[in-house]
Amino acid sequence: MKNRLGDLNNHLFAQLERLNDEELTGEKLNEEINRSKAVANVAQKIIENGQLVLDAKKIVYNSMDADATVPPMLEG
Repeated sequence: MKNRLGDLNNHLFAQLERLNDEELTGEKLNEEINRSKAVANVAQKIIENGQLVLDAKKIVYNSMDADATVPPMLEG
């Protein structure tokens, strides 16, 4: 699996297009709404994970500086 954040963006827009289908009504519309909620929840977790990785890389990069200080959230 080699998914990238660009792929996530494509999935989100594809889901938006399916949700925007004016021919969807009743149960089919409800199913698509539920699917959209599930996709949004998974997307949010992927974004949070990406942010965590980025924050960790920033800490490692900044720790290479002899004058670096530990971020307040990590002290103590």
